[in-house]
Amino acid sequence: MKLTVVSPLISDDFTEGVRKEVAHWLGPDTDVDVVRIQRGPASIESEYDEALAGPGILEEVVKAAERGAEAVFITCFGDPAVHAAREVVDVPVVGGFEPAVLNALSLGEQVGIVTVLPNVVPMIRGLIRRYGFTDRVGSVRVVDMPVLTLHDPDALLDRLHEQARAAVDAGEAEVIVLGCTGMINVAAELQARLAADGTFVPVIDPTGAALLWLEAQVRLGVRPSRVTYMPPPPKKRIP
Repeated sequence: MKLTVVSPLISDDFTEGVRKEVAHWLGPDTDVDVVRIQRGPASIESEYDEALAGPGILEEVVKAAERGAEAVFITCFGDPAVHAAREVVDVPVVGGFEPAVLNALSLGEQVGIVTVLPNVVPMIRGLIRRYGFTDRVGSVRVVDMPVLTLHDPDALLDRLHEQARAAVDAGEAEVIVLGCTGMINVAAELQARLAADGTFVPVIDPTGAALLWLEAQVRLGVRPSRVTYMPPPPKKRIP
């Protein structure tokens, strides 16, 4: 199986971490290519950042399909350009949000998301409404750490535990979803910390959820419906 991971960042800061994380989740028979956009933002933490990243993401998705990728993961929890990408390539494409939350919904009635900054909370709430998850995804909390500072796992884990614990104690969440694909290698430890408090609460890593979801779709032989994701009408466009 050939899979491409597109990092929607112009920085290489997370590329090696993403490569290691991808290798952790996928089977030995999956060949993975990790690429990043050539133009756009250093991180996505606003609607403006997402709009700037869109053209670069779509360019890399199309290149991946042309190189023979059977699936594409856009490694951002905000699902930037995912639906546009599904219109222009004939392979499964996901971001971090949809697979993570769909997995979480099978593990508990109420899902809570812990993300990076207040800036992205309205974006995540917009995704919750778009996907029809409003009744079961209510809690969106923040660790108040920019994406580019997430390389400190101890500080990140402490803040994640604080916010996840508060969401569970307040009755807001029975399952926790990490709300940023830059939160690498912390889901298992957070889950263990929550269990040590006395009650097991599952924690979903969005990268793992997305990659395993794509593997399943490829093995099932399915891809996005052309009834939903119709090819864009031909017209003049300046790339």
